[in-house]
Amino acid sequence: MRSCRRSLQEQQKRKYKIMLIKINSEDDTRRYGLSLASQLGPGDVVCLVGDLGTGKTALTKSIAEGLGITEHIVSPTFNIVKEYHSGRLPLYHFDVYRVSDPDELFEIGAEEYFYGEGVCIIEWADLIADMIPSGSRVIEISYGELPTERIYDIGWTE
Repeated sequence: MRSCRRSLQEQQKRKYKIMLIKINSEDDTRRYGLSLASQLGPGDVVCLVGDLGTGKTALTKSIAEGLGITEHIVSPTFNIVKEYHSGRLPLYHFDVYRVSDPDELFEIGAEEYFYGEGVCIIEWADLIADMIPSGSRVIEISYGELPTERIYDIGWTE
């Protein structure tokens, strides 16, 4: 199992903490994702950071549902980015786990996505911290004390 190398806070992008939320179940994840989706607009970037299995893709699915996305959401592990256009805003779902060189993101036009008309969700965002736009929402997900419990450490990049 691969751990996150460093949090966004430890890297060059400084994160301003806003709150900690305890998630006790998949229903809590869904409720949080739906609520977050209602706050998102064009050009918003949501960075998800956490170990394997902490629920980054589960949260992404809930956000997508809240945006009205009707397509089946899967992790874009081998594609870097998947686009969904059926909701009130386009969703660009990134998984940068396998990105070994930031130039790969430039080649696919990542900045056009980041500053575009849709919402970007970036799993493993800590691996590309230098490319994350200022003002991005950061959700660091960690395991809680119970098997189904997760802690969301939520903040913004400067």
